[in-house]
Parts: sequence; structure tokens; C-alpha cells
Amino acid sequence: MGPGKIAIESLGHGLIHHTYKVGHSERKIVLQAINTGVFKKPEDIIYNYRETYQYLEKHKGAIGIPEPLQAINGQFLWTDEENNCWRALEFVHHSYSPLTADNEEAAYTVSKNFAAFTRSLEGLNAQTLKEIIPDFHNLSFRYRQFKKAVATSQPDRLTKATPVISSLKERRSLVDYYDTLADAKKYPFRLMHHDCKISNILFDLNTDGVICPVDLDTLMPGKFISDLGDMIRTMASSEDEDSIHWESITIRSSFYNAILEGYLEGIGPILTEEEKKNIHYSGLLLVYMQALRFLTDFLLGDRYYKTSYPEQNLKRALNQLTLLERLEGFLKAEYSMEM
Repeated sequence: MGPGKIAIESLGHGLIHHTYKVGHSERKIVLQAINTGVFKKPEDIIYNYRETYQYLEKHKGAIGIPEPLQAINGQFLWTDEENNCWRALEFVHHSYSPLTADNEEAAYTVSKNFAAFTRSLEGLNAQTLKEIIPDFHNLSFRYRQFKKAVATSQPDRLTKATPVISSLKERRSLVDYYDTLADAKKYPFRLMHHDCKISNILFDLNTDGVICPVDLDTLMPGKFISDLGDMIRTMASSEDEDSIHWESITIRSSFYNAILEGYLEGIGPILTEEEKKNIHYSGLLLVYMQALRFLTDFLLGDRYYKTSYPEQNLKRALNQLTLLERLEGFLKAEYSMEM
């Protein structure tokens, strides 16, 4: 990195990796230890990132991503003596990442830019990239996990979860709808970010304009529901997923419409007619999926999601089920959608 005293500081708010800003006055880089407990094949993350970076470099446009950097051995993934896997990226100066979308304009901007990112990769064959987490947003798979957890759960947890289990089973038709997305002509695979939150967008400190999306670890082939649905789940809700104020959970219609408007503008003409026709299913499917995932984890003894108190994953599942009910009511009232 050249001469000068090197400083190291923690970077970001991520819960998966350990990320640091490393450098001196002349140059800084992002150094990250990849969590191989979650990402079993870190080399696939590196492969996807490099393929994406090279494609965007060849097709210069409004969107770019930080450059991947090589270690002194010429590799883009370095394993230390304790078997930790490290990678490095160029640090983007004069940038910041907010934690929440505090108004409709922010929700619109985030949605538009994640959609524009998918559109910018339309010429890169999605099937050539690796599936980083198999079945990550596969609702049929998540429902099978849920049913297995119900069958094998400890009796005390099963009893506590019974009302939520019943309500989730009543919405089995959402899994049936998800299965129709297998039609690749009507619902093609595209390169989706799969973790579309405002903290994964870099903004310019001076202009507040968008610089680029970051945290591309889950960039992989997916269906149209993934990114839009998760933005609706996280930004249109009046409460976050850890809230236990059930009565306060509602769909903020202005945020919902801003997210939808931004996404449609950013994605442009590449959506199929079937995708546009069924676009409101995005939020329903992703909220339902997250409710299943939280409840599955509770039934299995809280193996995946970190908890800070007993039954937190059960309460998270109830939070998402409540949000799903509110979303159903909103779509019926505002868009005359049949449930």
C-alpha cells in the first residue's frame, strides 16, 4: 500500500462478516473476513463479484462497483494460518450508508437503484454465475423446512407456536403461486442482489446522490419477486421485524407506492407482461417467506437467527404474520387484489 502509518478501523453495521477500513492518508481499502459458516464457498462470492465487475467495466454506464483487489500472491481470496478467508476491495471515498429509509423519497431512490443495478446486468448471463446460497428465496423449499420443523419440534415450542403455525398453513396457496414462477419465459432468472436495504447503497457525502450498491455477497440468479419483495417487507412496514407492537404494524401506503414506482422506473422495459401483472405478489411472498423462516428457526431451537431473549424468533414470526395480514388488507383495498 505504499509508505505511511497504516490505520485499521471497523467498518459498517453488518452482522455476517468482519469488515475493516485499512490504509493511510494516500490510500484506503476495505478488508473483509468472509463468514464461512454462512457462505460455505467463499470462492464463489469472489467469482461472482469479479464477473460482475468485469462486465460493468466493459459496459460503462451509470453504475459501477468497487474494484476487487489482489493479495500479494496474486489471488483475490487469501486464507490465513487460522483458515480465515479474506478479500479486499477499493474503498470509496466521501461516501456513506444510512441505516433506514426515513421518507418516501429515500424509499423511491433505494428501490430505483437496486432495480437499475439488475437492469445494468441484463446482458450478463445469470446462469453463468454461482448460486451462493442454494434455495435462498425458494418459497417451496422454505415451506418444506417449516413442515419438517413442525414434525420434529420439541412439544413445548410446538404448543407456543400453534396459532402462528395454523395461520401460516392457511396461506399455503402462496406456495402454489410461487411454483408457477418456474416458467422461465414468463418469469426469467435475473441477477438479483437479494439483500436490498438502504445500508447496502453508498451515497455521496457531498451531493447525497447514489454512488453504487455494495455487499454483493448474495448476488446470484433469482426471480423478480426477490429484491422488490424484500424492499416492500422492510421499507413499507411501519415497524421493523423485531417490534412487538403488533397494533402499530401497518403498511405505509406512500412508502409502498414509492418503492413500486422507483422499482418500475429503474428496471425499465425488461419485465415481462406476466411479471408486471403479478408484481404485487412480491411483497406477499417475501413477507410470508420470512415468517416461515423465523418460525422454523424457533421450532428448531434458534439455530440460525441470533436472539437476545427467549421466544424472540416466535415473536418475529408473529410480527411478519401481522405484517402479511396488513399487506393483504392493503392490497385488497388499494389495488382490488383478491387474496
